[in-house]
Amino acid sequence: MSFKIIGKYIKYLNFNIPNPRTFFLLSKNIENYKINIDIKSNQVKENIIEVLTSINLTPTKKDFEKIETQIVYATIIELSNNNTDKSKLEKIILVEVPSKVYSDLRKIFINLFENSGFKEIKISENVDFQKLYNNKKNQ
Repeated sequence: MSFKIIGKYIKYLNFNIPNPRTFFLLSKNIENYKINIDIKSNQVKENIIEVLTSINLTPTKKDFEKIETQIVYATIIELSNNNTDKSKLEKIILVEVPSKVYSDLRKIFINLFENSGFKEIKISENVDFQKLYNNKKNQ
């Protein structure tokens, strides 16, 4: 089974810094936030699947003010045939598609921060989705 990407777009975008205090705390303590990546999928119709890759920033400590940042990036894929091997399909959705779109998603996320006055945002250029997939399967 193979697939091709037939469309991709930002499905949801939330970037909210609630007040100046949070802005200054974030700019001084950006290392106290972590990046989270989540992947979901929806069957649109036969052989068409929407893969939703989301990225957001959350504080690592409970006493930090929360900013709301989330991008959900939708990728519409078309599968090559009806013979759906469940494990192959799972790997396409959780590894192959996110690997292809992550650089676009990362650029959008960094651009939001840089255009909001944060120049010190460091987000890994590469994510090993295969490793994440393997870790999830071994849990």
